[in-house]
Amino acid sequence: MTKRMPVVGVMGSGDAAHADKAEDLGRWLAGQGVHLLTGSGRGVMTAASEAFASVKDRAGLVVGVVPCADEPQIPYDGYPNPFVELAIFTHLPLSGIAGTDMRSRNHINVLSSNVLVALPGGSGTSSEVVLALRYGRPIAAYVDEPTDILDLPDAVPVLRTLGEVQRFVLHALGRD
Repeated sequence: MTKRMPVVGVMGSGDAAHADKAEDLGRWLAGQGVHLLTGSGRGVMTAASEAFASVKDRAGLVVGVVPCADEPQIPYDGYPNPFVELAIFTHLPLSGIAGTDMRSRNHINVLSSNVLVALPGGSGTSSEVVLALRYGRPIAAYVDEPTDILDLPDAVPVLRTLGEVQRFVLHALGRD
């Protein structure tokens, strides 16, 4: 029986790329024998996906969970971003402040990830953080300040350097 390759979810702003964090994290993850999972949109999701996809000889795929309009095959404009290699189209239209609603793809993002890293973001990122805590998924915030994620719960560790994030992810995957 083959062992399943771990999935690392990278969550963050759909507007701002936060490239200083997202790109370094994406490139590092590509060398770790994991799949990268995002919400398949712009901003952090595109920056991390492009960086991950740019690494030659990587083992994992860029997976994107795509929100769709009223019909499952009609994604919202800009989804999936061009670096998503495996797009999972959903019938789930909600996000943002409705990100914890059962009709949000955020549940799939969180439940499909072995470990999650949240970069700066607003209400959508915040809802994914809340769901990670609800579902008991390891999650850390890779931010300069806790306020970089809207309403970040105190239970989420704040990591300010890529090295700290690397140690967190490796520990969560049992590779330390």
